[in-house]
Amino acid sequence: MKLNHQQAEDAIAQLRAAYAAFNRGDIDSAVRFLDPRIEWIEPAEFPGGGTYLGLEGAKQYLTQSRAGAAQVISEPEQFITSKDRIVVFVHARVLPKGSSTWSEARLADVYTFRDGRATNMRAFAKREDALRWAGVTASSKP
Repeated sequence: MKLNHQQAEDAIAQLRAAYAAFNRGDIDSAVRFLDPRIEWIEPAEFPGGGTYLGLEGAKQYLTQSRAGAAQVISEPEQFITSKDRIVVFVHARVLPKGSSTWSEARLADVYTFRDGRATNMRAFAKREDALRWAGVTASSKP
């Protein structure tokens, strides 16, 4: 299924709100747009990497990903729609507890939408891997 223009705009608005909620530490609001049967996949090289199922699984991952940090900022930089998926380029910055040094990475999250809710989230350390997985080709990039 392909998202139409309005569905894509609505999904992007949900994603913006979710990232803002995560940055505030409001995990319940961050997962509000997820399908109750969400499959949340983080790569093995990420702390806590693995597959998390359902809203409770997504909450568990998001909560533990903030646990060792004094501050976390996950800033969406770009949204790319491909069929029923939205690729989000993210600039992630983390200030570990007890440290004055920020770590940062530019990565990508890919959300698959069905009936207005994200049914799958897959994170990628390399943005080009996310684009390839989502089926985005050079000619389909904005």
